[in-house]
Amino acid sequence: MKNTVKLILLFIMISVLTSCVSTLSTLRNVDDSAPIPTLTKDNTFVLTNFSKDKKYGYDAHYPINVFYINTKDENLNAHRFLNALAGPKGEKITYTKIESCCPFPTKRVEIGAGFLDIYELKWDEQDKPIKLYLNIYERGYLFVPAGLTLKK
Repeated sequence: MKNTVKLILLFIMISVLTSCVSTLSTLRNVDDSAPIPTLTKDNTFVLTNFSKDKKYGYDAHYPINVFYINTKDENLNAHRFLNALAGPKGEKITYTKIESCCPFPTKRVEIGAGFLDIYELKWDEQDKPIKLYLNIYERGYLFVPAGLTLKK
C-alpha cells in the first residue's frame, strides 16, 4: 500500500513538472540573426526603431528579447534596454522586476526552459504603471515599445 501511494505521488509530481513547459515555443519574435545592439557611453543600448506592433513587450507571446551572455550578467541586457527608455513625453522612468512567468523551451540553458521577466515601469503623473515582458534567453530585434520614448 505504501509503495503504491509513493508511486502515485511520484507520477503526479513528474506529470506536474513536465507539463509546465511545452515542447513548442509560443514566442513569436525570436530571431537569432538579430544584431547585438551597440552601447552608449552610459552603458545603455542604442535604440533607433520604434515598434508599430502594440503587442511588442506588452504581451507574453511578443516579449522584448534582450539575450544575455552568461549567468553572471543575466539581467544586464534587460537593464541596458530599460535604461534607454523614457515615458511618453520623455519622463524619467523607474522600473522594478515584479515576477517571472510563462515558461518556454530554450536550448540556451541546461534545464531546457526559460522564463520571461515582467518589469513594472513608472513615471511621474502616470495613471497606471505599465508592465513589459522581457526575455533574457533569446535574441530578437529591439524596438522602443509603443507608448514609450527614448531617454534624452
